[in-house]
Amino acid sequence: MSDLICLVADKNMEAVMEGLFARPQALNIHTIGYDVVVHPRRDPGCFHEAAEILKTYHSSHAHALALLDQAWQGAPASTGLELEEMLRERFRRTGLYGWAEVVVIDPELEIWVFGDSPWVDRCLGWSGRNMPLRAWLRSEQLWPVAAQKPTVPKVAVERSLRELRRPRSSSIYRDLASNVSLDRCTDAAFLRLRALLQMWFPKFASEHDPSS
Repeated sequence: MSDLICLVADKNMEAVMEGLFARPQALNIHTIGYDVVVHPRRDPGCFHEAAEILKTYHSSHAHALALLDQAWQGAPASTGLELEEMLRERFRRTGLYGWAEVVVIDPELEIWVFGDSPWVDRCLGWSGRNMPLRAWLRSEQLWPVAAQKPTVPKVAVERSLRELRRPRSSSIYRDLASNVSLDRCTDAAFLRLRALLQMWFPKFASEHDPSS
């Protein structure tokens, strides 16, 4: 039996999860076996069909996770926490809750990109430029001075890559997830994800005790 099946909304999320799972020590979990399924209908597909899809893996995986954005057309709630609870209720009705969980990123995956780390500029291709990425985004009215994150993070990523004439690629998200310090990420959805993984896949005792 594998440890985890992940249903995600797009290839960028898949790349992020692959980058994170390659760093079990940074997540403070033990190494796990996992599979990732990308829903062809993205966030709406994940939300409406997660229970039906994930239950087909109930006998082959120890746990299941649905990961999607809050910001998509037709979303039935205005916050990620509301969407999470709606999907958890579907898991309860189908007998999956406890085995399956959900994390909704509010508003979207790109919010995780803008952490307090020099790797953000490096992975997005801004290293060595006269103006750091944060300053450039502020000059473009995409990052308010008093804000911790850009107002619309997906637009901020797309505009910064367009400025460099660099194509958007899942490899950028994998590089970020593989290198940025996870301790600096304060996004609530990410913290819920990490806590969930630590509950399901705690470090083995031998990893804590040098004498064991």
